[in-house]
Amino acid sequence: MKKVFSVIFISLLILSACSSQKSGSPIEDFNYTDQDGNSFGLKDLKGKVWVSDFVFTNCTTVCPPMTMNMSELQKKVKEKGLDDVHFVSFSVDPEIDTPEVLKSYGESFDADFSRWHFLTGYSQQEIEDYAPKNFKTVVKKPQNDDQVVHGVSFYLFNKEGEIIGEYTGDKEVPFKQIIKDIKAAL
Repeated sequence: MKKVFSVIFISLLILSACSSQKSGSPIEDFNYTDQDGNSFGLKDLKGKVWVSDFVFTNCTTVCPPMTMNMSELQKKVKEKGLDDVHFVSFSVDPEIDTPEVLKSYGESFDADFSRWHFLTGYSQQEIEDYAPKNFKTVVKKPQNDDQVVHGVSFYLFNKEGEIIGEYTGDKEVPFKQIIKDIKAAL
């Protein structure tokens, strides 16, 4: 029994250390291509509070519910009159997700493109390196597979471009907490 408890305790410590995101973590500058074919980067988000995630358009599992939840968050933010909040969805399958494909995908989820940007314009290797280094999450496209392994979190950024919150994005999304944290960041 003592051995089982020790294994569980150590496992929980490892998992919590791996999954926690430090408050105020800055990310590296980026400049990619949005759904309209325009350049979009960290400089465009300067002074803004924003929420991001990682998705891809031909995902058969977590991305549709994640994108629906981001759409719901966008709606709730608008209803609360929080006009200076932006949303960024990084594609984890950039070779398939062209600007045109991302635009169609965003439209199917009622994205307000004036505040929600779907990004591509980088290599698969770039996003596989960028995500773990800056968001502490995995992105990996296995060879001979059209599905991409990636995290399911939503990340909240303050006006300085630092991660100040991480939330589950695929199910049981804590919308009230995210809204509360957005208000505090504004």
